[in-house]
Amino acid sequence: MTPRALLPAAIARLRAAGVCAPARDARLLLAHALDLPADRLTLHLDDPLPPKSEARFEAALDARAARQPVSQITGHRLFWGRAFRVTPDVLDPRPETEILIAAALEENFAQVLDLGTGSGAILLTLLAERPRARGLGVDLSEAALNVARANAEALGVAERCLWRQANWFDGLTGRFDLIVSNPPYLAATEMAGLAPETRDWEPARALLGGADGLDAYRAIAAGAGTHLTDGGRLLLEIGPSQRAAVTGLLGAAGFVDIECRTDFDARDRVITARWRGER
Repeated sequence: MTPRALLPAAIARLRAAGVCAPARDARLLLAHALDLPADRLTLHLDDPLPPKSEARFEAALDARAARQPVSQITGHRLFWGRAFRVTPDVLDPRPETEILIAAALEENFAQVLDLGTGSGAILLTLLAERPRARGLGVDLSEAALNVARANAEALGVAERCLWRQANWFDGLTGRFDLIVSNPPYLAATEMAGLAPETRDWEPARALLGGADGLDAYRAIAAGAGTHLTDGGRLLLEIGPSQRAAVTGLLGAAGFVDIECRTDFDARDRVITARWRGER
């Protein structure tokens, strides 16, 4: 038995389970079972298959057929070229969020606050890209913060970041020249229509933004000015239909230079704004 011999049945099984990219996922899971980087799998498809790897592959297929995300099965996700630990306690970092990273890196910053940090993917990427910057990650979930701490250690930036269990700005003091967030933004009516990988396996608190999906944006718009330096920036990931609503909230709160960046599919994805003056 070789790894190659396992792939046809694995792909068919994942396809029957409704997985949208069964061939890709089967190969990723097979590489994981063999302890290989995904880009090295092809070189080992005809090697003898260790029994332990076959059992590990079968367990991974069971999980994927139940629609558990690949990142949770393998335990990591690549984001901005770095591997981040992923568990069911945090959102799976998504490529669209790299739009926020690119926007943040357009200007210098020294102190960054990440609200609802989850895995820490946003904050830790920014700190890795700006070796002199320091940051604070805030999340209501202690389990999520534990994942972020582990990622900080793995990326070698732990000495430049702090963590706080809190609801948005509760108990926070000090000012930052950059505040970033990918907050929960789904409306209650949208939850049922999500793919099982998201609806059943990712934390609902990190997805659901209240009845209209805007609860987090209201809280952030109301409090961000108190924690930004004059001229400091606020960057928010949004749902594709939320541009007007979030822009309105920020404008009413005193933000200026409000702009929207689109993602790879030309959908509204990131709002950027600047704070001017004291409140």
